[in-house]
Amino acid sequence: TTENFGRIAAQTAKQVVLQRLREAERESVFEDFTGKEGELVSGIVLRVEGGRRQVILDLGRTEAVLPAAEQIRAEHYRVGQRLRVFVKEVYKASKGPQVVVSRANPALLRRLFELEVPEIGRGVVEIMAIARDAGHRAKIAVISRQDGIDPIGACVGVRGARIQNIINELGGERIDIIRWDPLKEAFVANAL
Repeated sequence: TTENFGRIAAQTAKQVVLQRLREAERESVFEDFTGKEGELVSGIVLRVEGGRRQVILDLGRTEAVLPAAEQIRAEHYRVGQRLRVFVKEVYKASKGPQVVVSRANPALLRRLFELEVPEIGRGVVEIMAIARDAGHRAKIAVISRQDGIDPIGACVGVRGARIQNIINELGGERIDIIRWDPLKEAFVANAL
């Protein structure tokens, strides 16, 4: 410091340092969540804005937005409620990184199955297609990549334990698991 380093100069220096720290933290958060795009994260509901138009979630180091279009219609969110969400998009905005999450995206269902069914996580059973009407019904087409493994049985689990955990996470959404077939006629018959 110099002899004539006054109060105003000290205040300016303090503001510059704090601004640089905020920018570095925003950059760090952006880098973290860019890597989590397409993943499942858990958050706590901070507030519900404008009659459910959007929900703000606390993800730890940052906040995320759950827009009305990405919500399940039948769900009602409470402050303090813990939710698992799919990180749909991360982008830079003027006020820092913005994280957009989803509960209605079919990829959320895929990630939940990968977590709950070890055969899917290992690649023994593969999810070929997902059709979802969020909150009501979903259909998942699965195929086994190994002889002797029933893809539907692996997804359902003993007494339906695996699928029940996923249904509970999605608030009672009905999930049909069907056998995928490369022949369109057989696949449609399985789906019906």
